Amino acid sequence: MTTSTDNLTDLASGESATILAIQTDDALRQRLLALGFRVGKRIELIRKASFSGPLQVRIGTTDILLRKNEAAKITVQKS
Repeated sequence: MTTSTDNLTDLASGESATILAIQTDDALRQRLLALGFRVGKRIELIRKASFSGPLQVRIGTTDILLRKNEAAKITVQKS
């Protein structure tokens, strides 16, 4: 089984990964932590909106919309 490290925007719809790092300023980091983004948590990309729109992701049973530039700051490992 191979694994690779990417950012959240590199996932395809339906793919799952594990969060490895959140590399952003403290304000956005705190907001993401409050939404359930934690290192080691599984995350699934549900869909990408067209024209660089938001990404819909699922952590546990919660669906969250993220701007593409915010998602690019989340490092994940596909499995």
